[in-house]
Amino acid sequence: MGYCLYGNDIDDTTSPLEAGLGWITKFTKDFVYSGFLSIQKEKGVTKKLIGFEIEDKGIPRHGYEIWDSSHQIIGAVTSGTLSPTLKKGIGMGYVAADSTKIGNEIFINIRNKAVKASIVKTPFIKK
Repeated sequence: MGYCLYGNDIDDTTSPLEAGLGWITKFTKDFVYSGFLSIQKEKGVTKKLIGFEIEDKGIPRHGYEIWDSSHQIIGAVTSGTLSPTLKKGIGMGYVAADSTKIGNEIFINIRNKAVKASIVKTPFIKK
């Protein structure tokens, strides 16, 4: 479904804006870190949570590096598994904000092998 799992996809070091949860963050009242989040909303975030599907064989796992086409590290996998419905690896991870376009080709470093993937819109399965 692409739900954020606390401890993996979101934690005390990520903001709701980075996780794509800005829609549930109400800026009409003061709350803990509301000042920081208001500034982040105004200036933009440096990383964003994305969903991806593996195009080759491989299962993404928490902590695996996410690379661009030049094999530069642009992020890390926060959660991943083999989808029994899609019959391929799927996952989520944080990448640099300028690398989040749907359809972008990325690579997941699985056991020192660049496994091709693409950024997709979540949820992974549409009704």
